[in-house]
Amino acid sequence: MQLRNPKDFWTGIIYVLSGSSAFIIARDYQMGTALKMGPGYFPTILSVLLVLVGTISLIRSFARQGSPVDRFTVKGLVVVLGATVLFGLLLRGGGLIVALPVLVVGSAAASSRFRWRQSLLLGAGLTLACTLIFLKGLGVPIPMVGSWFGR
Repeated sequence: MQLRNPKDFWTGIIYVLSGSSAFIIARDYQMGTALKMGPGYFPTILSVLLVLVGTISLIRSFARQGSPVDRFTVKGLVVVLGATVLFGLLLRGGGLIVALPVLVVGSAAASSRFRWRQSLLLGAGLTLACTLIFLKGLGVPIPMVGSWFGR
């Protein structure tokens, strides 16, 4: 067998390793049932799905022709990691309406095709969607407006 699609191959490796790691970590948590989920239910299901997607990607890497892996850049890694850390630091004080757009725009800035307008629109749309789904729909205790704004 010959590797024909390096991008799919390495994507599959990352998914299988991430899913396997999450599965190993989640096995110490109580599973629960589908109706009454325990803390290990979601990570276990997600990890199994990651391993499945990774396996499919690995199989595809030998079956379909693809392009080689692009050159690795440290800039993109640092920018995305920095945006994620900044999200965590801003969430409590600024709330979701500040932290999430910073995360989206900051992560988008790692791309060579970065455009301010599209990034700001995506940040606004994702903030609205996350507010409706997680805060209003699921009741996740994340501040929409943080303490910096008098809340």
